[in-house]
Amino acid sequence: MKRMNRLSRSRPQQARKAEIPAPEERVLEISAVGSRGDSTSEGEAGPIYTPYALPGEQVRARVAGGRAELIEVLRPSPERRAPACRHFGRCGGCQLQHWADEPYLAWKREQVVEALAKRGFGAIQVEPTVAAWGEGRRRAAVHAARQNNQVRIGFIERGGARLTPIAQCPVLAPQLEATVLKLGPLAELALPARGEITMQCLLTDSGVDISIKGAGRVDLLNRAQLEKLIAEANALNLARLSFDGDPIVERAKPILRMGKALVSPPPGAFLQPTAQGEETLARLTLEALHGAKRVVDLFSGIGTFALRIAEHAEVLAAEGDTEMLTALKKAADGAGGALKEVSILRRDLLRTPLSTLEMKKFDAAVIDPPRSGARQQAEQIARAPIRKLAYVSCDPASFARDIKVLIEHGFTLTKLTPVDQFRWSPHIELVGAFER
Repeated sequence: MKRMNRLSRSRPQQARKAEIPAPEERVLEISAVGSRGDSTSEGEAGPIYTPYALPGEQVRARVAGGRAELIEVLRPSPERRAPACRHFGRCGGCQLQHWADEPYLAWKREQVVEALAKRGFGAIQVEPTVAAWGEGRRRAAVHAARQNNQVRIGFIERGGARLTPIAQCPVLAPQLEATVLKLGPLAELALPARGEITMQCLLTDSGVDISIKGAGRVDLLNRAQLEKLIAEANALNLARLSFDGDPIVERAKPILRMGKALVSPPPGAFLQPTAQGEETLARLTLEALHGAKRVVDLFSGIGTFALRIAEHAEVLAAEGDTEMLTALKKAADGAGGALKEVSILRRDLLRTPLSTLEMKKFDAAVIDPPRSGARQQAEQIARAPIRKLAYVSCDPASFARDIKVLIEHGFTLTKLTPVDQFRWSPHIELVGAFER
């Protein structure tokens, strides 16, 4: 006798089907764009979210519950524009290519305003969004897998798990895009028998650096495999090729200029996605800390802010990643007399924040935490003798949560600037300048 699952016995098939309404075609009036980039319209049971529609539009859509699939735009918005990429609508990398720049940037600013208002900070003035796109993204993670006996390279489709192969990517810097589109032979060599790999691509001043995740250990490769990988890295003119952080070949040391310092990032290191975005965040941070003599840089990474601040002040850079800290310190030492003293501290600041006592000799701080924010670290800053603070955030909600304790302890938010590096996506970064 066929064994029946207890859950299926207790919940008949008909009841399960009844919980998921059958899709129905409806005409929707679009009122706004939500924080994740989907448009919203009013439904009987709450908002209905429809991708790729714009405020003021009337659309025909296939609706199931609170989600809808766009079928046709019946009354287009004057803000609608032709997407820049042929893969738009399937590739998960962009959600908002169909929106003109001016209203799109205004919407990003509004996401910051709304996040602050939810925490009771509706009176805070928010600057216009800075479009820091530059020539495009210098950092991207593309996926590769075998599909129908062919190697495909691209991004994960929106709302799914399937790979969307790409033949173009206008959000990338042209030099990086040209390299990404030629990665097929390298992916063929790196792909395991099953599964997929992620190719972390970084455009540096000395060429493209690629670190591949999921390809296996370098020490398990035989000589023939290594020779083929090196030959392909040469053909692509890569600066460096690594598997899971272990270099296979380094034809030229990857170099990034940060102020007066030259940094060689470790494979797969985090850094700002556009060069112009990095410069913008750094400029706003330096403005916030103007006049400071001793600065602590929390979540310093490879030195995006610390190395520039060190041109004017002594800096302690605190970071949990040993390799990034090592790269930062090497860059600082290599700058010679161009920088003031830079010291480093390896610390998981989310688990063990820098304490009030440890910050007693600093008059200023910069903090650039992950998306989840750093509430415990903010509490320690609030009680320290810090007079100036630059809070760099990639999430308005966690930023609005964290600043409450700062304001309660006498800090004033003097300037708040949204910065858009992730063009055509819902993501927004910001820099808050605080004084007391």
